[in-house]
Amino acid sequence: KHADVFTEVEPHLIPMKGRMIHHLSGKLEFQPYSIHSDEYINSVSRSQLNKILMSKAEISGKVKIFFNHSLKKVDESNNKLIFENGNSTSISGHVFGADGAGSIIRKHIDEKVVSPSYSEALGHGYKELHIAPGKEGAFQLDPNALHIWPRSKFMLIALPNTDQSFTCTLFMPVKGNESFDSLDTPDAITHFFQIYFNDVLPLLENFPGTYFENPIGNLATVYADNWEYDNRFCLIGDAAHAIVPFFGQGMNASFEDCQIFMNCLDESNDNWDNIFNSYNTVRKIDADAIAQMAIENYIEMRDLVTREDFIQKKVISAQLSKQYPKRFIPRYNMVSFTSIPYSEVYKRGNIQKKIISKLDIDSPDFNSVKDMIHKQLTFLS
Repeated sequence: KHADVFTEVEPHLIPMKGRMIHHLSGKLEFQPYSIHSDEYINSVSRSQLNKILMSKAEISGKVKIFFNHSLKKVDESNNKLIFENGNSTSISGHVFGADGAGSIIRKHIDEKVVSPSYSEALGHGYKELHIAPGKEGAFQLDPNALHIWPRSKFMLIALPNTDQSFTCTLFMPVKGNESFDSLDTPDAITHFFQIYFNDVLPLLENFPGTYFENPIGNLATVYADNWEYDNRFCLIGDAAHAIVPFFGQGMNASFEDCQIFMNCLDESNDNWDNIFNSYNTVRKIDADAIAQMAIENYIEMRDLVTREDFIQKKVISAQLSKQYPKRFIPRYNMVSFTSIPYSEVYKRGNIQKKIISKLDIDSPDFNSVKDMIHKQLTFLS
């Protein structure tokens, strides 16, 4: 919306109103994301979104896109960017490294600073699977939900696509008794799915073929203190703060980087002398916060969503939100449906967790925490 492109993206969105939990018993349980009907997350084709954004950039007349130009290195002595295809270009101004988790620009910055970046592996990976449309071209699962098969140490999820298919992703440990390493034959993976995901097994297309055709994706968090160097090179998006995908905020956080950067530029009256440092200072704390919340949400999705005490606390959280809508907003809602900075969300979320811990989850006395809410949670306009 900030870039005036939402009207072109909107037709490609599929709203998901909540989580559809597929219990091991086969029972289905819908857990809404919000008490408000206008609050939901969207599933979108990333390739379609990329096409729309690239076209919008080109139409502006201010952007020229070169394909097949993966960056190889920064040749600072000759003031050039060297690409994998053998081409090079002179560095005549500022360079934004939006080159992903394996950023070459970040590696260049790392060589110049005291505290280089590092990557922290989660120890879990992922594989994509596929549910094709039904015989009459219809969705084979409810399209307005994010489907989760939580199994404590691992999980399967499914997100709807506009062609009535679902993209499924299996998240699990890379090594161990029940891991990608252990599921190395068609019989092993089929038996595994019969035990843990039996209801989805008949829906999966070309299974177990696709399991072995698709690679294991790595899951890691990138931590970088220095997003800029010499007011010349600047990191943005995954290059600065790649995170695990369990809050669905990786792409959103990267888009928000752009908006925050533009705010910093506006506040400096277009003075570029210190703009990268200002952006780094402002944005770094929020990137760290969403990185932590994304890891925590993995535990919630694969395990906690099936537990009665967790579900009851969600009910209490929703009731407190009804009573104090401008003070008490569930953490998931703050992240997904507001522009409250991630670092502020993290602080408020911890306060709210402590408040709920003071209540009897079976018979909560909401008046007993009224003072805590007013004293510890500032009013949000």
